[in-house]
Parts: sequence; C-alpha cells; structure tokens
Amino acid sequence: MNKINGHTRICGVLGNPVEHTLSPVIHNNLAEMLGHNLAYLPFRVPTGYIGDAVKGAFALNFLGLNVTVPYKSDVIPFLSDIDPLAKQIGAVNTLVRTEEGFKGYNTDVPGLYRAMCSDGVRVAGEKVLILGAGGVARAVALLMTEKDVAEIILLNRTVERAEAIAAEVNDFAGRKIARAMSMADHVLLPENEKYVVIQATSVGMHPHEDQVIIEDEAFYRKVKVGYDLVYNPAETKFMKYTKAAGAPAYNGAKMLLYQGIIAYELWNDCVVSDEQAELIYGKMLESMKR
Repeated sequence: MNKINGHTRICGVLGNPVEHTLSPVIHNNLAEMLGHNLAYLPFRVPTGYIGDAVKGAFALNFLGLNVTVPYKSDVIPFLSDIDPLAKQIGAVNTLVRTEEGFKGYNTDVPGLYRAMCSDGVRVAGEKVLILGAGGVARAVALLMTEKDVAEIILLNRTVERAEAIAAEVNDFAGRKIARAMSMADHVLLPENEKYVVIQATSVGMHPHEDQVIIEDEAFYRKVKVGYDLVYNPAETKFMKYTKAAGAPAYNGAKMLLYQGIIAYELWNDCVVSDEQAELIYGKMLESMKR
C-alpha cells in the first residue's frame, strides 16, 4: 500500500451510486506497482451536484477523475475541453487535469478494443453484429468504423433506434457500412455467414442471470466469436449459448480493466505493459469473488 503524505496526488470516480466500483482496485494497485504516489477513492455525488464536484476537485488539485453513471453526459458542460471521440460519442468517463480545467475523454471504447485485442479477437475484415441500440451500442458501432470491419449490423427490439444509430455511423464513416435490423429478424441472417457478435445490453446481468437477448440456438451457430459487455456474472447465458455452439465467448471484465488502464496512462503520462495489465486483472478478479 502506498504511503500517503503531503505529495500524494488524488484521483477518484464520481457517480451515484458508486460504492460497488472496482476502480480503486485497478488504480491503487497500478500506483503501487508503478511507484506512483497516488491514491484513488470513490466519491458519491448527489443528484444536481456534478458541476460542484468537478469544480471542487479542480480547486483541490485532483490529478484526474473517472465519471460513471449517471453523469457521463451531465459532466460535459463543466469541462474546459473534450476529446473528439468523447464528443462524438456524447459521453465522458475520464477527466484529465489541464491548466484551464479538466479535459474529458472516453476510455470505455478504446478500452473495449484493447480488451478484444488482449483476448485475441480481431475485427478487421469481419462482419460485426451489435445487439442493442443504447448508448453503449452506439459507442461500439462508432469504434468499429475505425477498425476496418466489413459491415456493422445493429439488432434491436425497437428497430427505429438501431436505424438512427446506423445512419449516424454511416455519416461518421463517410460510407454505408452500418445497417439496422429488428432483433426478431435475426432469422433472416444468412446461414453460411459467421459474425463477431457484441452483446451491448444489460440483459443477463446479475441478478438476472437466467435472461438472454436471443434464445434461438440457431442464431449462435452464426457466431464466430461472442463478446458480452456484461461482467457479472462471469459467464452469462449469452456466453454459454455461444460456447455450446462451438465459438469462443468473453465477458466485459477486461473492458473494465483497460478503460481504467487507459485513464491511468492519461493521468500519469505512462504506459502499462501487457504483463502489468494481466497482474492487475488478477487482482480485479480476486476482488470480484469477495
């Protein structure tokens, strides 16, 4: 454990609720491993006080902050600057101190990509299916436009929401790369095609482990690799169905890990190695079991 003294820099996460967060495990272990005099704490911010929290943290010389639900969009008006990716996504989860104030970044999306690379999942040239059309699905779709995927298909129960995201993604990419389908129309997907499938909804999250977004076992025979952004439980029903059909499946724990690592790198102008990331991942998994 780092010794806290007059030179200790403070970082933390703003949210409501925030007591359940695993972020202190990631950042405090990174600080100890890399020899940085840094302490990371969770801060519960009551409704209506996010602006005060950001201004107070800057006045108190905080090095940086993470932002979690429900403030990832609400925090934007209180920033001095915003990274282009975070601006396009419309959500910020990392604040980096500058002379003028905090600059906002989104490390969730690049965190997902680093997690996928760590797990050996490649998306370049692949057809990518995204299940859901919420903020996370939108962010994932925008990410995929930059990774040379062959096609992006958004499946959602309300197809209009998926269509809106597909239109925005095509506009962002400057070409027609994305299209939308109703979740029920997954049966129309060609039998001979294989897809990288990203499950971007909260369906199947604890305490609803018995739920899955698509029940049809035939769908899972079209999955080349499945990536569920839920990490609790460690193996979702989506993952079980994917594995039963013979494809590898992963959960969202490494996305959580790498969004934290990227934030830490931004705050401390450092690079966390793959070996160090694996050690922190082990600490994170230990904490999740408690």
